[in-house]
Amino acid sequence: MERILRVSEFEGRDDELAQELARLGVALSCFEARKICQILKRDPTLVEVYIFDAEWSEHCSYKSSRSTLKEFLPTSAPNVILGPEEDAGIIELVTVNGERWGLVISHESHNHPSQVLPVEGAATGIGGIVRDVDCMGARVIAVADPLRFGDPDGENKEITRWIAAGVVKGIWEYANALGIPNIGGDVCFDSSFDDNCLVNVVALGIVKEKEIIHSRVPPLARKIPYDIILVGKPTDASGFGGASFASTLLEGEEVERMGAVQVHDPFLKNVLLMRKANEQVLMRARELNYEIGFKDLGGGGLACASSEIGSAGGFGLEIELDRVHREPVELRPEVIACSETQERYLLVVPQPFSEEVLKIYNRDWDLPHIYEGAMASIIGRVRDDDKYLLTYRGEVVCDCPIEEVTKGIRYDREERPIIQDLSEPKFEEPEDLAEVLLKILASPNISSKEYIYRFYDTEVQGNAVIRPGEADAGVIAPLDEIGSKVGIALSCDGNPFYGKIDPYWGGAMAVAEAMRNVACVGAVPSGLTDCLNYGNPERPEAFWQFRQGVKGIADAAKNLWLKGYPETPVPIISGNVSFYNESTRGQAISPSPIICCVGILEDYSKVLTMRLKEAGNEIHLIGGRFDELGGSAYYREILGVTGKNVPKINFASERAAIYGVIDAIDAGCLASCHDISDGGMIISLVEMILVNRQARLGAEIDLSLVKQDLRNDKKLFSESSGFLMEVRPGCNSRLSSIFDGYGIETWPIAQVIAEPYLIVRDGDRLLLKIEIERLCSAWKSGLPRAIR
Repeated sequence: MERILRVSEFEGRDDELAQELARLGVALSCFEARKICQILKRDPTLVEVYIFDAEWSEHCSYKSSRSTLKEFLPTSAPNVILGPEEDAGIIELVTVNGERWGLVISHESHNHPSQVLPVEGAATGIGGIVRDVDCMGARVIAVADPLRFGDPDGENKEITRWIAAGVVKGIWEYANALGIPNIGGDVCFDSSFDDNCLVNVVALGIVKEKEIIHSRVPPLARKIPYDIILVGKPTDASGFGGASFASTLLEGEEVERMGAVQVHDPFLKNVLLMRKANEQVLMRARELNYEIGFKDLGGGGLACASSEIGSAGGFGLEIELDRVHREPVELRPEVIACSETQERYLLVVPQPFSEEVLKIYNRDWDLPHIYEGAMASIIGRVRDDDKYLLTYRGEVVCDCPIEEVTKGIRYDREERPIIQDLSEPKFEEPEDLAEVLLKILASPNISSKEYIYRFYDTEVQGNAVIRPGEADAGVIAPLDEIGSKVGIALSCDGNPFYGKIDPYWGGAMAVAEAMRNVACVGAVPSGLTDCLNYGNPERPEAFWQFRQGVKGIADAAKNLWLKGYPETPVPIISGNVSFYNESTRGQAISPSPIICCVGILEDYSKVLTMRLKEAGNEIHLIGGRFDELGGSAYYREILGVTGKNVPKINFASERAAIYGVIDAIDAGCLASCHDISDGGMIISLVEMILVNRQARLGAEIDLSLVKQDLRNDKKLFSESSGFLMEVRPGCNSRLSSIFDGYGIETWPIAQVIAEPYLIVRDGDRLLLKIEIERLCSAWKSGLPRAIR
């Protein structure tokens, strides 16, 4: 087989060149192939073609999105230790015994692989995200999983349910075996995800600031020789072409691309991280005062990881592909270079330290006997120039300027607004509100998510404070063992139904909801991540949706502010762009930015859940009810329409409400708290009742006390932002003082009752009275039906 792509021979024959690129299985355009020739001043080798194909993919280079992200997103703040520059971002967590600790967070997607092979795709998504955090020198303490699936009752329902079940299986099998608690996430079903499910994954870690490791060759390599060490599974062909696969449209039948999906092994990963082999290497490096570089192998495999770790430090690299430990089968050099075999790391270490590193992995932790063929191998060296040099069987198969490999390529995509003829439905208020409520509660998007999170181990590591389903955010206390009461809250949010109507407000609302959810447990929103899931950026309408979503996210982060730092944005410290979530038949996902918010509590003992606590307590409303039901569960489930008027944020009021809730919880004024979002105020109240497994308490609400002039059904189901707060006896005066200070009014509209009923009144008129048991039955029925 010819080992050079002779692009120069296709001058003026783009059709034939495109056919040749397709035959090779690369996603490079003809323009890009010729651009490589301009850079190299010659035709590229096949190894170089595959390396540029990976590094210039949307997945690795952000060639369509980078300029937009740089234009809009705020990434710095006083609490930021490391912004979105490496594998994970870091914000300040707490100082204990004079040592500053950082909270590490990374957020990625594994969408295309999960659509093709759900178990393997989702599992390797978890595997990759924990490596990102581990490579910063951090101890991985939690994961989360925001998920989006197709319509479980639509024409593709069997495939949708198979994908959903497989994704959940892959996540729980991997994270549970690895020993990392899953503390959050969400799930949404919609027909726009029929051909492209979304599997977003988040990982958290903690690290002492002085022990942070960077994914670059250290400056010390100018003075002493550095080796390149590959650690982990033997390289095979799995995942070859995965980066470009994640940057293309999915065909209707993708069986032939299954090789682009990696194969996971959490048990080997458990030995590598989880305070084991990797940590021993890092500890030993600190003892010897050696600077090292550390990076996981993800998209693009060895080629991308090695070129990026070298380029980030300003060094070249030389790698002998023959020295890469691999499966005992014949692999072409481009496969060795670009395979995305899982459970692998790359280290750059001083040459005097290399043999000890090999000993730790191969003898002390016995990798070859834990997984056949796994080991640590010296595969090359750092160069004091700009060359990226790969050899195979004595021949040079790649010789490129290293910065040209990693800097990628940029496109200025065209954007064109989508003109939609949307309207609000005209309909009479339903007479039987009980049946309406039951139907919405039983829908997969509103019903209890216990059927998913019951598979996840939330107790492993022993740090859980609030588990999934108990509150709007999960909470862990990772430093209790050293005497710190600091707690970490995590929430993941995003509503594609809003994004479909108005992508700007879809992005802004995702930020606001994630911050509200963190505030509901008493934590201060301290950092954000974004996974931006959109269609084909080459379509101007899809690129416009993306730009609008990013603007909305940025405006919300800039205007909701970091508490204690007026006019300072809540920083976005990690994230991912996932384009091409669109099938070749033209089915694109609804614009789906997914936002994760991390919050910090100084004392986790003050944390709050959403469960109603005591009969007789008042329930106060924050946030007016407005005619904002566009994209709502009410419209979708009862009328089968989308509507027009999505919820919009008054940033000043939203910020004040979030701050007020945090202060009220800190002051001990609240017994429970829950934000208002999907399903509206009545769904939030029902959830506060039903999250109590005994469900012995009920609630009575009087809609006449909701001040806005709005129909009762819209008061109940409007998804305008807000909070419901259960107020402790004797705390009304203190509560009023807190919220008056922020210029926010609260309305006592409901009361906790001892009887197991939900009662809704409009003054003296009874609108609804229903047994809690009926509500619970409906609420727990939706998700099993959607996944089984």
